[in-house]
Formats: sequence, C-alpha cells, structure tokens
Amino acid sequence: MKVSRRNFLKLSGSAFMLSMLGIDLDSIMAYAQGLRTVGAKEIISHCRYCSVGCGLIAHTSKGKVINIEGDPENPISRGALCAKGAGLIQLLYNPLRLTKPKYRAPGATGWKEVEWDWALDEIARRIKTTRDRTFKLSSKGFIVNRTDGIFCNGSLTLGNEETIMHLKLMYALGLVYFDDKSRM
Repeated sequence: MKVSRRNFLKLSGSAFMLSMLGIDLDSIMAYAQGLRTVGAKEIISHCRYCSVGCGLIAHTSKGKVINIEGDPENPISRGALCAKGAGLIQLLYNPLRLTKPKYRAPGATGWKEVEWDWALDEIARRIKTTRDRTFKLSSKGFIVNRTDGIFCNGSLTLGNEETIMHLKLMYALGLVYFDDKSRM
C-alpha cells in the first residue's frame, strides 16, 4: 500500500486525536513495530562510532540487514541512539554513497571518477611534497618531524580503533593540525 504525504498526515492526526481521547494505542503500536521485522534474525550488538558503546539491535533477513535500532535493554543507552548510530543502515545501502575515488583538477568544475591506484599514488606524492617543503627546523637548525602545511580531518565513519590508527599515522607524518569526527 502506497501512502501519500497527505494520507500520512491524516492518519497521524487521527492517531493523535484517538490518543488524546484516552484510547490506548500501545498495543497497536507494538504490533505495527513488529511487522517490519517479522521473520528476521535479531542480532544484539553495539555502536562502534564512539566510546559510549550504545546498544544496537540489527535485524537481518536473507543475509541482508533490514533494520537497525537502539536496544532498550542496554544499560548504557536504554534504546537511544545519536545521529551516527541512527544512520548506520545508510552506511550499508545508501545509493549516494561513494564507492570509488573522485578527483577534481584545479580549475575544473566537475568531479571525475579515478582508479584507486592513481588516487593513492597522487595523495602520497602530494603529502611527501608538502611535508618536505614545510618541515620545521628545531632551535638548533635540525629538521624535526613536524609540519604546519597539512591539516587532516578524520572521517565520521571511523570507529574508535580505526581513529586511533588514523591519529597515529598523522603523528608519524608529522602533522600537528588534525581533528576527528568520531567524537560528537
């Protein structure tokens, strides 16, 4: 059944009015909640995006995740999820998610899809060139492992362990300025 926006608003308003009149809709809501996951395997897990460790319930059917929601039994989050946790399923199935690197040449107006090997080689070359050009000198005139010429902004989709590895790489490259979105 396809529900238009107008019909959805009518149904929502009707449900709200019934609840205001004292009619208990809890059993209906519980039944409707279960419909989307009927026959699905339930997997209890936790969100990996920060150190809080909010509880998750993932429902799978035919080897595919069909629903992710907060675990009300989890003593930490009690069923609540932040924006990152609530959007986990988008990381799997969003058709707009990039799966190949894109490059926009200086002065170009559009992006073009490039190969992974080319993109990684280009990134490595540019980091090396910038580091060599902007390495700082110590008070005694020695080159030190520190550059102010590069800033790195981490990814929202990195988990705690990946973030630690990312930050260690940035330290090893001599970066002073970096941030990460794994904290919210």
